[in-house]
Amino acid sequence: MTVPTGGPIRSPLGEAVALLRSDAPGSITSNPSSWPRWAVLLPHVLTATSLAITDTEPNSRDVAVQTSWLLDGAATYLHEHGRLQKAKPLFERALRIDETIYGPDHPSVATGLSNLALVLQDLGDPAAARPLLERAQRIDETTHGPDHPEVATKLNNLAMVLQDLGDPAGARPLLERTLHIDETTHGPDHPEVATDLNNLALALHDLGDPATARPLLERTLHIYETTHGPDHPEVATDLNNLAMVLRDLGDSATARPLLERALHIYETTYGPDHPTVAATLNNLAVVLEDLGDPAAARPLLERTLHIAEPPTAGTTPPSPPD
Repeated sequence: MTVPTGGPIRSPLGEAVALLRSDAPGSITSNPSSWPRWAVLLPHVLTATSLAITDTEPNSRDVAVQTSWLLDGAATYLHEHGRLQKAKPLFERALRIDETIYGPDHPSVATGLSNLALVLQDLGDPAAARPLLERAQRIDETTHGPDHPEVATKLNNLAMVLQDLGDPAGARPLLERTLHIDETTHGPDHPEVATDLNNLALALHDLGDPATARPLLERTLHIYETTHGPDHPEVATDLNNLAMVLRDLGDSATARPLLERALHIYETTYGPDHPTVAATLNNLAVVLEDLGDPAAARPLLERTLHIAEPPTAGTTPPSPPD
């Protein structure tokens, strides 16, 4: 019998994480096409990554790298589906592994810090998220320079945390810098630019300037629909945000069909019990009340109460994470 040579020596754990790593889709955020495969792989990923990696493990560094990637992917999938409490410890463990492998100032650590911060933000703790994103931004600026797209991503995420902390004035210059970096890097019609426009519009809205926010959101909608098609969750996010700006401009009648379309997209994408569905139900109920139809608003609010982690009325669903 011929014994194969030249390949890596792997234990059963090493084989398992390598096979899962090769099979699991890498693009998860706002990418529904990858979710069915992740739904199948998730229990296997959670089992494999729950096992401790010891120094005696063959090729232990490679196993650790693959384990971190799988933990981050599983956490991102759970985050996308509103299972925030389950996502948080997976992101935390992935971050610890990356800090051990790469040291505290590596770009992979910056990504892990950012991902954990986004979950903390969505769990209602932007104060805990802020220092993680500030550290991530410092790492990326030191590594890549001030005008790199990774810096723009961290600036964008930090700005949205500042928004949640009630500081849209502090968020605005970060978002303007982010928009400049991404337009210079990608051109004016890239989805990253659309995300920046959306988030800058939210800051302007919170600063009491919905009239300036409106054309930014209209431009965002055009980019997303052109890039992703009419039924993508990022399209729904912008429809929701544009609707709330129109409401503040006194045009709830125009806002209503945008919210109804956003709700349909979210329910189709995430199912009926996702936190983002709850946020949209709330916003639609607020608009219906504006239009003098509290009877139609009431069942929407009652349904919101049955969805886990319901937001308050009039809130905006989270922007797509980067």
